[in-house]
Amino acid sequence: MKKAVLLGLLVAYSVIFAQTQLVFVYFTGKPNKAAFYANPLSELSQKSLNRRTALGIALNDQDAPVEPAYIQNIQNLGFTVVDYSKWLNGVAVNATPAQIQLLQSQTYVQSVESFAKNTSGTTKTWQTDKWQTQTDIQSLQTTFDYGSATQQIDQINLKPLHLAGYTGIGVTIAVIDTGFPYVNTGAAFSRLWTNNHIKGGYDFVTKGTDIYNTALNNHGSVVLGAIGGYITNSFVGSAPDADFYLYRSENATVEIPEEELYWIEAAEEADRKGVDMITTSLGYSTFDDSRYNYTYANMNGTTSFIARAAGIAVSKGIFVLIAAGNSGQTSWHYITTPADNAQVFTIGSVDSAGASSGFSSYGPNSVGVIKPDASARGTLSATVDNNSTVTVSGTSIATPIAAGGVACLIQAFTTMNRDLMRNRLRQTASLFPGHTDQMGYGILNFGQFYNMTLNTSELTKENSITIFPNPVRNVLHIASESEIMHLEIYDRLGRLIAKTDHQKSLSVEDLAVGIYYLKIQTKDAVYYEKFIKE
Repeated sequence: MKKAVLLGLLVAYSVIFAQTQLVFVYFTGKPNKAAFYANPLSELSQKSLNRRTALGIALNDQDAPVEPAYIQNIQNLGFTVVDYSKWLNGVAVNATPAQIQLLQSQTYVQSVESFAKNTSGTTKTWQTDKWQTQTDIQSLQTTFDYGSATQQIDQINLKPLHLAGYTGIGVTIAVIDTGFPYVNTGAAFSRLWTNNHIKGGYDFVTKGTDIYNTALNNHGSVVLGAIGGYITNSFVGSAPDADFYLYRSENATVEIPEEELYWIEAAEEADRKGVDMITTSLGYSTFDDSRYNYTYANMNGTTSFIARAAGIAVSKGIFVLIAAGNSGQTSWHYITTPADNAQVFTIGSVDSAGASSGFSSYGPNSVGVIKPDASARGTLSATVDNNSTVTVSGTSIATPIAAGGVACLIQAFTTMNRDLMRNRLRQTASLFPGHTDQMGYGILNFGQFYNMTLNTSELTKENSITIFPNPVRNVLHIASESEIMHLEIYDRLGRLIAKTDHQKSLSVEDLAVGIYYLKIQTKDAVYYEKFIKE
């Protein structure tokens, strides 16, 4: 009898629970906003304010905190409030239809919006691995400086920025992902700790700080590794000297709509800390509860809560990079959210030959915005995890490789308008002005971006540099209106192999056939040119 009563209670609870749905309760305003405007440092760090000042972005009501009394009022109605957003100005709760009516009747509530997109029953949906399609963990032995990262760095022509000293110094990146096991102990990340590049982190899933727990999924670790990982003579990330905040928003064991809220909270915290960039290799289309599933029509950049918040992050001057997704060979086929937002920079995947990876999700978004924006290597790409180099595949790894390049650009051109930066990245990609639905405008070319920007800036003082012939067999000549002070040649691995002073030509006859980088220092500026030795 006791067992039967218990079973009856469980059935009753299931019926009640099935009637609830995750909703977002929008508040009518922010009565406390005057206090915020009088003292912005009460909510935002000086670094966050400095970013806005440098980019000409004014504070607005989104920056003010949610009214605490409103949150308390919701709790007084019997709701548990765990997640809320100042950008969206409201809280998330689970509510029955009757409770939604109660919420809508409150004077301080503007509206209530459900996360659910359909009314079908609760089912576990089959999903492909949304992160990486292959993982081959191995220790790669090499004596090269860039080691296993060489090809993926060269493919996006990032070496010129590194050689110029732009390795992400002073640029802060928020990595929002699944967790970061072994990042606090692994040798591959020791250089980050030695140089104080890890600035903090938080777990928005559990509302705690144990982001390095070894029981967590390591996806976040390998994403971080592609940017900031370093193993001497084996691997160099795309921005090894950047600073990082590490945030967990994804519970790898489930797929629930609350994860969108965790991401929004992480993005808001990243803004508070003053990050320059957010990189995320997460995306959503289907959930364990199919009521919350999206359709392709929903991939319009404004339907999902996470896409809206990603767009707000961009409006704060944060450069947001999002993985396109790995659905190219599945029935879903398309990009996932928040990669569908028009303002974020969405990254697709290519292989070592520059062809689109089969798994890379297709654009455009559902209202025709070209997505992805551009691509980087995501097929059998190198990164690090714990103490070793690893090889992984997915737009998840293409995105942080690209993010490191953007960090180098932000270091080089700190005050450049971010819309201009995004447009110029598209314009210097390999297919522009053309595009494909899988590759966007093509493979990123950071060196071309850098040189083009230098050549159109006041840094050149109307002087120009030309090297010829290129390709070259014997002697490389430099044409310049300014006096040449120093010439340095670097190989593809970033090693200095030759230098000379006060010369406008130099012999390359003894160089092996291949690609090299020439650093040219004049009295007025420093230039970087790539040349080919035949």
